[in-house]
Amino acid sequence: MGVHRRLNRCAAVRQCSGNKATKGIFITTSTFTKDAVVFAKNVSNSKIVLIDGDELAELMIDHNVGVSVAQVYAVKRIDSDYFAEGE
Repeated sequence: MGVHRRLNRCAAVRQCSGNKATKGIFITTSTFTKDAVVFAKNVSNSKIVLIDGDELAELMIDHNVGVSVAQVYAVKRIDSDYFAEGE
């Protein structure tokens, strides 16, 4: 990923804080720079949530958004009645 795109992400986080926003969510399919993560954690009087590609994929799977079932596994247990004595 180019330096320009990474700087823009960090700049977007800074802009959220600079505009006196109290909350913000930034989502990327890639990753955030270390500077952006540190800045988001240390912003006072604001709550900034950064969701990177890995977390976005987990959220999509957890909430069935944009995903489909590829395979289903059967979990089996022993039927003790089948092996009961005297029958």
